[in-house]
Amino acid sequence: MSLVINHNLMAMNAARNLSTAYSGLSVSTRRLSSGLRVGTAADDAAGLAIRELMRAEISSLHQGIRNANDAISLLQTADGALQVIDEKLIRMKELAMQASTGTYSSDQRLIIDSEYQAMASEITRIAMATDFNGIYLLNGQLSSATHNGNAVESIGRLKVHFGTGNDSSEDYYYVQIDCATASALGLGHGSGITDNAGKSISTQALAQAAMAQLNLAIVSKDKIRANLGSMQNRLENTITNLSIQAENLQAAESRISDVDVATEMTEFIRQQILSQSAVAMLAQANSLPKMAIQLISG
Repeated sequence: MSLVINHNLMAMNAARNLSTAYSGLSVSTRRLSSGLRVGTAADDAAGLAIRELMRAEISSLHQGIRNANDAISLLQTADGALQVIDEKLIRMKELAMQASTGTYSSDQRLIIDSEYQAMASEITRIAMATDFNGIYLLNGQLSSATHNGNAVESIGRLKVHFGTGNDSSEDYYYVQIDCATASALGLGHGSGITDNAGKSISTQALAQAAMAQLNLAIVSKDKIRANLGSMQNRLENTITNLSIQAENLQAAESRISDVDVATEMTEFIRQQILSQSAVAMLAQANSLPKMAIQLISG
């Protein structure tokens, strides 16, 4: 290479190499400080797109887990109320048994029947008052076999959405809870039973007829509780599956997005050495034109 004074080609070459090494050092510093291999689209455009889709999926899965847990809380609320109703039904069966024997007078049966009616009213009150986040659970609001979510307030059975899509076979299912008021169970004065069974125990015959109706009411209540229990078990299994799915997806996202510290630290040291070498050589290259001055002045 000729010794010239208009262009310091060695310095230009060293400066270019310094710029490249310094740029690589800057990237390694950013990756090590952020913990991300893909920090910008320039790092890995395809990887960035895949990562963002995965992040959206993971976030949706975590919300699905929360949705399922909320549904479990709702079911437990309904089951707790039915447990209290169970106690009232047992007491009503006891009262009907008491009134069915001939050792009580008509006045005494009326007194027994007053407690019987009070128990029926309390069952209705519990069923009408039991709600979760403003959703009434036992008054028949969720007893419909159909669901309509087009209005501001959904109508019919409750939809529990936990999946990341909108496929009925894998992303949601429905919770249907039958009405548990006294009239729906065929008990008390509000009962729709035409033969008066279960309406009252004011006479010996009515008390004897009420015992059979009370058995049917207890069975109906137990069916509701069994449905709630099976749905709760199903939701718990769903949560387990969603948790495993989210964990595996998070691991896949990490492999794309997160930096391998050991590998990147090796690259950082390499770029650091190259930068230091380039700085030293640039200093040497900048001093070379002085040789031309020596020739001119000599």
